[in-house]
Amino acid sequence: MTDRLGQSVPSPTCAKDWSLETRVAPAALIGANGMRWGPDGRLFIAQAFGGQVSAVDVASGLAEVISPAGGSIVAPDDLAFDSHGNMFATEVMSARVSAYRPNGTVDVIAADIPVANGISVHADRIFISEFNPEGRILELFADGATPRVIASGMMMPNALCLGPDDHLYFPLVPLNEVWRVPVSGGAAERVAGDFNIPTAVKFDAAGRLFIVESGTGAIIHFEIASGKKNEFARVDFGIDNFEFAPDGRMFVSHFTDGGVVEISTDGKARQAVRGGMLGPFGIASGPDGTMVAADGMSLALVNAAGNINRPSMLLQYGFPGYVRGVAMAADGTYVTSNSAGMVARYVAGEEAVPILEGLDRAMGVAVAANGDVVVCEAGGGRVLSVDSDGETRVLASGLSAPTGIHCNADGSVIVSQAGAGRIVHIKDGHVATLLDGLVEPHGVTASGGATFALDRGTASLHRVIGTTSDIVATNLPVGAASGMKVNTLPGIDLLMPGPLSPFSDIAAMDNGSIAVGGDADGSITLISC
Repeated sequence: MTDRLGQSVPSPTCAKDWSLETRVAPAALIGANGMRWGPDGRLFIAQAFGGQVSAVDVASGLAEVISPAGGSIVAPDDLAFDSHGNMFATEVMSARVSAYRPNGTVDVIAADIPVANGISVHADRIFISEFNPEGRILELFADGATPRVIASGMMMPNALCLGPDDHLYFPLVPLNEVWRVPVSGGAAERVAGDFNIPTAVKFDAAGRLFIVESGTGAIIHFEIASGKKNEFARVDFGIDNFEFAPDGRMFVSHFTDGGVVEISTDGKARQAVRGGMLGPFGIASGPDGTMVAADGMSLALVNAAGNINRPSMLLQYGFPGYVRGVAMAADGTYVTSNSAGMVARYVAGEEAVPILEGLDRAMGVAVAANGDVVVCEAGGGRVLSVDSDGETRVLASGLSAPTGIHCNADGSVIVSQAGAGRIVHIKDGHVATLLDGLVEPHGVTASGGATFALDRGTASLHRVIGTTSDIVATNLPVGAASGMKVNTLPGIDLLMPGPLSPFSDIAAMDNGSIAVGGDADGSITLISC
């Protein structure tokens, strides 16, 4: 069995009298961003938030890791090939562009390229865009020569393409517009506007311009001469990019779930690569057997049948950043923590309301019975609570990377210390050890008089009852089972500051089962007795 990281992993196993049920099936990819048809006839897909590039057989949906999550290419966001088989990848979080050679070696061909994002190769000429408020359109050179600036001062240009009129076309995402600039240089001009989060543009073989709307999932055929917009197809929102196959089929990627949809030349859609979870990271139980997952770029609601609904995503108005922890308040609002160190209350479609800001690696969050919000500050070694008046208290300090948290009915909390390998009980300022000897504990919860803890370091679920403990399940799909060192992604200033630290969480469901978020393969598993 091979997971989406390319690791050979054993199947999960349970202790006697316990059983496993898959609520969300594993995903093939860790999100899906830029795509290009490779020289070998497969679709190569960049996964910025998985830190890897995979090649997919679109007929079977099977993926093979080409550039691994622990490799020298960090956070690849878009890619393109030249006529020699070199694959050029933008590294959106490390401000550089790398070349993956046919023999497997990697060379950096450009550095100091802030938020390097879209890339396109035409007649072996390399063009890129920078996704920042003063973004540039650049021509790069395979030998590492100084880049040529084609345009500057662009508001977050994304995936670009050279048109038949020798202009480079690109969306300005927050302005909901598409612009162009002569490839030889000159004044940039607006082509069209009033899109809903346009993230990529491309021309097909017939010279027709297509634009994808991430906010609606619409694929638009735009007639440049008349300014007419024609909806060609519609898929789920959260589109990142798209690519044309040699036979004219279109493939559309989703950064939210890693799914890829094939659209035939007559507009019919087929799921080519099954979507799933980017993480999942923090998870919490909801009413009627549902759960909510903080999935990095989006929030995901999972019903009892395993169907996923995403009420909102990062690029939409008011979304609370790259979300890592999540809890549900009594009034149905979400409480999230993000990679920027903020804890916020959030209702989809509205502006997130900060509760705490400036934390050093905010991880797990929970809501106490009295409505207080409690959060683990892993970098600061603290557990903090905030009441309805905004008063903040330190429940404990001097902890080693507190990560997962659960609130008990009596006002006490259970916290994992990932850096110390133990689970502690905190009440009235007193910290008592419940379980130690773990490697890297993350998620914690309680159910039926027992405490449960997920050890990400050993991929195992532990149960504590009184002074005794046992192992409920092993070989769970969390962390890097093979021991491979996965790069910690540095994040993107202003948009999603890093580090984008991993978080493997668990939650107790109403029926007594324990939900386990499988960040290694994008699954959610229920473990029951």
